[in-house]
Amino acid sequence: MSVPCSECFSDLVCVEDSGILSGDSPECSSEMESSACSEESIASFIEDERNFVPGFDYLARFRSHSLDASARAESVAWILKVHSYYGFQPLTAYLSVNYLDRYLYSRRLPQTNGWPLQLLSVACLSLAAKMEELLVPSLLDLQVEGAKYIFEPRTIRRMELLVLSVLDWRLRSITPFSFIGFFACKLDPSGTFTGFLISRATEIILSNIQEASFLEYWPSCIAVAAILSASNEIPNFSMIDPELAESWCDGLSKEKIIGCYRKMKEFVVQSCRKNATRMLPQLRVVTIRARVRSGGYSSSSSSASSSYKRRKLNNCLWVDDDKGTSE
Repeated sequence: MSVPCSECFSDLVCVEDSGILSGDSPECSSEMESSACSEESIASFIEDERNFVPGFDYLARFRSHSLDASARAESVAWILKVHSYYGFQPLTAYLSVNYLDRYLYSRRLPQTNGWPLQLLSVACLSLAAKMEELLVPSLLDLQVEGAKYIFEPRTIRRMELLVLSVLDWRLRSITPFSFIGFFACKLDPSGTFTGFLISRATEIILSNIQEASFLEYWPSCIAVAAILSASNEIPNFSMIDPELAESWCDGLSKEKIIGCYRKMKEFVVQSCRKNATRMLPQLRVVTIRARVRSGGYSSSSSSASSSYKRRKLNNCLWVDDDKGTSE
């Protein structure tokens, strides 16, 4: 039986306009709308962002294997699946991972993977959803998309309180989404491509959130790199020098921007290759079926040749000759 959302921390629900993250508007994100993308406000965000990220040695713990990077990636992957399942805001997914990382930096779990990390992931996602979403699923309904363990609502609420305590109740974090509207306007003052830049940068940020290596960079740097990566897909901006982004606002580091941008470009290229690889077998299936329908395979072929063709197609996850001819 699902527990109604009213039993959760209803006082944590925070309703804000986050339409910017859908890419429909070139305005700044909800948490910075009132400042009208003021450069002073952005500079203050850059100054304060260090208070909303794990410590500088957090990434080193993954590299030394005192923390399990693969377990973190698995937890983040589950958060993204639930985020997609319910159509949550992009900021909800990012905040969930931010809470998880900040907690793991400050507190050690009984074990680096398994049920403790799953419980932490559910609690962080629940808190983030209460911060950003208009409608929040019950704690039982939140545990979908292949959750390995199912926890009682009271157990999750106790974990939420522990997370709140460790984070000192600072849930309104500074994230890359605090900056992408401003940086998109800096890159495209005319506003012609601002909507696309924000939307594509959002996709890039979420697609890289599983990678522990990006923990080296602060939100402002990730936002700049994501906007630059998105601009590569627009002919008018594809040749922009990333070093120039340092001048967009005080407090940005050219070295960090370039390092994050290069790493992000690599992951974007890898993602495109994976997508192309996944589509190739589908294209081959269509081609094989077309040949079968048009008589491309001779009916007089030997039984050995026919058997070889069927075996090869099945190994490649293509259709069987017999199935193809039956169509």
